[in-house]
Amino acid sequence: MLKLYGAPPTRALRVLWLLNELGLEYELHPVKLMAGEHYQPDFLAINPAARVPVLVDGSQVITESAAIQLYLAEKHPEAGFIPTALEERSQMYRWIFFLVTEIEQPLWRIARHTFLYPLEKRLPQDVDLAVQECMEMVAVLERHMTAREFMVGDRLSVADFNAAYTLDWANEEEMLGDAPRLREYLASMYARPTAPPTIAEAFAVMER
Repeated sequence: MLKLYGAPPTRALRVLWLLNELGLEYELHPVKLMAGEHYQPDFLAINPAARVPVLVDGSQVITESAAIQLYLAEKHPEAGFIPTALEERSQMYRWIFFLVTEIEQPLWRIARHTFLYPLEKRLPQDVDLAVQECMEMVAVLERHMTAREFMVGDRLSVADFNAAYTLDWANEEEMLGDAPRLREYLASMYARPTAPPTIAEAFAVMER
């Protein structure tokens, strides 16, 4: 049985989505970040980096959400979520790395300097820079998705499941105001029956 360690509003949602799409059975082990459970010895034995999500598949331990997505898609090639043609596969990797480094990282900087870091460590000027950088990269993705249904080629790939989560986060930060195609794309992805809760929905559940 697959085991997924994670906190629902975090990158674990990316992995949950792919697990659902693949129809795989799994055990979800919530990790309470605010309580510091990711620093407990039992969890550090699984991931010394003290980060979620983590997927345990037998003796395999995979960290980093994008790496977990790719692992699952490669293990289940029948789903077709990794393009077989080298050209399309390279573009899938390109956009996954773009999403993780150029859009998600500014979002993390915003989160750190608005509520994650202690007040004395927050840098408001870095928030301003991160917002600018994120919106510039959102504009790049908006141009890429013009007249496209999927991130790569003519069918779903790992890049789409990665993009939907990342864009949902960007949307929560009001970064998609000038990106109508991305808002439309995001809505279509979350209309899928296997879609996990949105970030807003996951936070709402936690606050009950």
